[in-house]
Amino acid sequence: MKKLGLIINPIAGMGGSVGLKGTDNTAAEAFRRGAVPRAGDRAKAALSELLPVKEEILVYTCPGAMGGDTAEEMGFQTVLRPGTAAAGAGMESDSASMDAGALPESLSATSAEDTRKLAEWFLSEQVDLILFAGGDGTARDVYQAVELASPCVGIPAGVKIHSPVYAKNPRAAGRLALLWLSGKLSMTQEEEVLDIDEEQYRKEHINTRLYGYLRVPKERTLTQNKKAPSPLSDAAAMESIAYEAIRQMEPDTYYIIGAGTTTRGIMEVLGLKNTLIGVDLIRNKELVANDLGGKELLSYIKGKRAKMIVTITGGQGYLFGRGNQQLTPDVIREVGKENIIILATKTKLASLSGRPLLVDTYDEELNHSLCGYYKAISAYGEATVCKVAEE
Repeated sequence: MKKLGLIINPIAGMGGSVGLKGTDNTAAEAFRRGAVPRAGDRAKAALSELLPVKEEILVYTCPGAMGGDTAEEMGFQTVLRPGTAAAGAGMESDSASMDAGALPESLSATSAEDTRKLAEWFLSEQVDLILFAGGDGTARDVYQAVELASPCVGIPAGVKIHSPVYAKNPRAAGRLALLWLSGKLSMTQEEEVLDIDEEQYRKEHINTRLYGYLRVPKERTLTQNKKAPSPLSDAAAMESIAYEAIRQMEPDTYYIIGAGTTTRGIMEVLGLKNTLIGVDLIRNKELVANDLGGKELLSYIKGKRAKMIVTITGGQGYLFGRGNQQLTPDVIREVGKENIIILATKTKLASLSGRPLLVDTYDEELNHSLCGYYKAISAYGEATVCKVAEE
């Protein structure tokens, strides 16, 4: 029997759709705003890839929302860490001070120490692979316990996912785990564990720090790249793109301006207040509202003419699912695929080396429907044809 260690951070990603830019210290507020926990569903999507061999796998995990409920619901044989009660997951690294009283009992906050202790137990049980669902903070917690002692695969479920220890999407994480556990992969590579200070991030100060490395089964087609910032040399190109996007704007149409430095250029040219890591809304080149969550966006555009302007994450190529979860499946569907406008400098596109742009919302049907070819504005009067895929 193969031993799989499973960790789920059930609050991971809850801050994204409601505009909180993360979940550290904000899970209770995210829940109050109507955020729905989805890390468990992301883990299920990954584990579904292992169902054909579930009789050959023992899942080592913790009771409750940290993994036990999900694994048992899917019919896996489980070994639960002794001495632990059913509870929520280890929070991302600074979440111990969160007001857990406002959360349902199944999501009650513990500390990052719970994640680390569970990962340490995996080592003592000599699991063959650690599979964890969360964001960069969760990866930090796993690294602090494991370092290079065990191969690991991350299931992307957080708001900010800069670290290349994560698979491209949940099903890719499951396929990578299957390849490793079945012996079809035998080599690992050391990948970076990156994270940022969310409190500073919410103030639009973005400083990414390297914390260490985890060993990840080596299959580059299934893992994401690390996020790369836009180079300063692209400033003129981004301004050119902004002028072209503005030239194409239609009257009496709502324009959702997604997060990122490239989209920020539009707001700067128009002289409007911008939320660098948030989502803004304009109409007739005037500001309607700043820093909106998914439900707020939907309330403005429901039944109205609307378009969405987004850019890609540097180095990774994601359109949706990395740092812009305010653009929920409901919002994307309301806007429509034909009304998605992509901005990307030629430098950023070239850095992908021909790889497709990616989508990873929590709605797999939507992900599939968004695949295809688009024209990305890459300079004033110029567009580049880009392919969008799920992985």
